[in-house]
Amino acid sequence: MPNRLADATSPYLLQHADNPVDWQEWGDEAFAEARRRDVPVLLSVGYAACHWCHVMAHESFEDQATADYMNAHFVNVKVDREERPDVDAVYMKATQAMTGQGGWPMTCVLTPAGEPFFAGTYFPKEPRQGMPAFSQVLATLADAWQTKREQVDKIGADVVSHLASLGDAPGSAVGETELDDAVRTLASQYDAQAGGFGASPKFPPGMVLEALLRYAHRTGSSDALAMVEHTASAMARGGMYDQLAGGFARYSVDRFWRVPHFEKMLYDNALLLRVYLHLWRQTGSPLARRVAHETAVFLLADLRTPEGGFASALDADTDGVEGAFYVWTPEQLTDVLGEDDGAWAAGLLEVTAAGTFEHGQSTLQLLADPDDDPRWSRVRERLLVARATRTVPATDDKVVAAWNGLAVTALVEAGTLLEEPSFVEAGVAAAQLLVDVHTGDDGALVRTSRHGRPGTNAGVLEDHGCVAEAYLAVLGVTGDAVWLERAGDLLDTVLSKFADDDGVLHDTASDAEALVLRPRDVSDNASPSGTSAAAMALVAYAAVTGSARHAAAAEAAVTSAAGVVTQAPRFGGWTMAAAEALLAGPVEIAVVGPAGPERDVLHRAALASASPGAVVVAGEPGLDVPLFEGRDVVDGLPAAYVCRSFVCRRPVTDVADLEI
Repeated sequence: MPNRLADATSPYLLQHADNPVDWQEWGDEAFAEARRRDVPVLLSVGYAACHWCHVMAHESFEDQATADYMNAHFVNVKVDREERPDVDAVYMKATQAMTGQGGWPMTCVLTPAGEPFFAGTYFPKEPRQGMPAFSQVLATLADAWQTKREQVDKIGADVVSHLASLGDAPGSAVGETELDDAVRTLASQYDAQAGGFGASPKFPPGMVLEALLRYAHRTGSSDALAMVEHTASAMARGGMYDQLAGGFARYSVDRFWRVPHFEKMLYDNALLLRVYLHLWRQTGSPLARRVAHETAVFLLADLRTPEGGFASALDADTDGVEGAFYVWTPEQLTDVLGEDDGAWAAGLLEVTAAGTFEHGQSTLQLLADPDDDPRWSRVRERLLVARATRTVPATDDKVVAAWNGLAVTALVEAGTLLEEPSFVEAGVAAAQLLVDVHTGDDGALVRTSRHGRPGTNAGVLEDHGCVAEAYLAVLGVTGDAVWLERAGDLLDTVLSKFADDDGVLHDTASDAEALVLRPRDVSDNASPSGTSAAAMALVAYAAVTGSARHAAAAEAAVTSAAGVVTQAPRFGGWTMAAAEALLAGPVEIAVVGPAGPERDVLHRAALASASPGAVVVAGEPGLDVPLFEGRDVVDGLPAAYVCRSFVCRRPVTDVADLEI
């Protein structure tokens, strides 16, 4: 019979709605039941596109005997980490502290007070490779609860006390010296042969690459720029990039970006779209321009929801087999393309008889540009048509506010620079969805929605930061002042509900549900930390409005994350990018004039500036934003005003005279 997940809005939870495990959602009811029954809470955290989550579900959660034991001895709670990042953050911190590692699926066992006394990740159905069977783990924990309660309670209390005692390194300004040191550290961790940082598995370092682009512009560092160019090329030419339809997989399991973990995440593709766009604007790289364009096309074609938002992810698995949608054999290429084109495509795309993946199958790589572009276009189209007959990976179609904010910012900028109005229109439509569906009558931001139905979970700090920045980007391309007002409302909430008196930002609001810890993590992971996301938005808002309060809040946010920048810069890229914007001013550019081709040319030229964090707003004379105060057309022509701290140079009407 169905469990208690049938009414969930999360696709991940709905995947488990027919398990024999009596799952329920996180909430007071679950912990009240645990107290009433005097049993622990088994917390299982994952997400819809997670391969090993699927494996554990099939092995254990769909097994009747395992489910019966879980139901008898635990209150079982399922959490989508993307829907409840606050819950995930608290218990992932505990898992890492207790085991030295983390990952999903995450399995924690809690007292009815929410204190964790056991933590782990994936457990197999049968013992293997040094891992106990899940049934053994359950039996041991149930016995400990009955026979060693005092010890269990002490472990839980000690874990919470230990986590509460962990503080961040003391904050300090992130200036030129700190950024120089951070880039030197990154260079020491750089894989000069394969690109990227560290060994396998390799995740696309989008935020670090953006920071390095900004650093290279400010300092002229050829080494920083070379790290970006090499890594961007290696990722885009390897199997982690979808050579047929565009878009990046979540990570590469090998050093050389050949074999990905095949799920495609919205946040990765939004961040990487921005990186490749900025790399093209900074260097003129044709590869970077192509990948930026293809990634935007992928977002619109494969992740856009009927309501106008962007879905969270495409699954790694097809019919239970990871990567089946994406991989090819030489024989399959020949079947689709014929002997000549099949052999040519196999050579071009590194499809070998031995295979680069599993079972003689290969991922598609494009290590060199084709020697015949028209032929490649025809081959690519035929392979896409053939691939479309395969079972398409499932979509996690919930809309996450923060990640949609990242997509909006990237799309409206890409659409303007690449002269693709459809990208801009899609970005603005997604921003409007965030207004209409994710914003309550009281102005409160909701983290997720699905099928146009808002979830019940309040937005966390990263949602407020990413969405506020997105609204400012929409202001820049639409010239509609309502977007500035909306961004200001979100940032007022950040400063009133997420900030301490000393400017330190927490990941949850002061009036949010109380957990055993109030989460706060200034390090970037797969997506920007709440602190760095807020810093980016605060910098941009201060640039448009001249607000000293918001500029000071941006400085405080960057300062609070200084320890990550100096000690582990691979996890501080977005903070470094915000620091570069602060060092640059950032530049404020008002493009004033009636809508039309003449203003568009100036607008694109202004956006083409690589000045770190430059804020560009194009609009009609009299636009009700502070940056436009006293700015007008010149001799009847649209004019660009280049300013720092609202002190502007003489306006120009000709692109040739625009110096930024």
